[in-house]
Amino acid sequence: MAGKLASTGSGKTPAINSEPNVIPFIDIMLVLLIIFMVAAPLPTVDIKVDLPPPGRPVYTEPTDKPTTVGMVDLGGNVSYFIEGVPTPRDRFQDELLRVARERNPSYSGDLAQLFSEAKVFVDADQETSYNNVIELINEIDQAGFKKVSLLVKEAAI
Repeated sequence: MAGKLASTGSGKTPAINSEPNVIPFIDIMLVLLIIFMVAAPLPTVDIKVDLPPPGRPVYTEPTDKPTTVGMVDLGGNVSYFIEGVPTPRDRFQDELLRVARERNPSYSGDLAQLFSEAKVFVDADQETSYNNVIELINEIDQAGFKKVSLLVKEAAI
């Protein structure tokens, strides 16, 4: 016989029930779902994001000015600029500290507060490789600055 026999209730010949039993299939699927949920790796993110507090933001006039650091790649020769002034690579960190102190006079006495609060914007040329931009960000990090942002410009088409 192809399927299970079911009684019709009147004592006559039983009718064939050909409905599949899907309960074991659903049980197996639920067990597999739980196994995959437990075995899936949790995402690990090391980037700290400062989100604004909830509610309507209150605009206050900024008292400190960010320092803009730029770089241009001219055929493999990378040049650094601080506020548009060319800066040699060996004096970059000292010069960045000097300019950041000038632009943020409220932090000039306390270096720890200057390093944690002063903003540094990185403005890289479109032709500059990603590796060079990361090297510049590492230089800024080695100088001690913690608030580094990338400037993004719309590409000319």
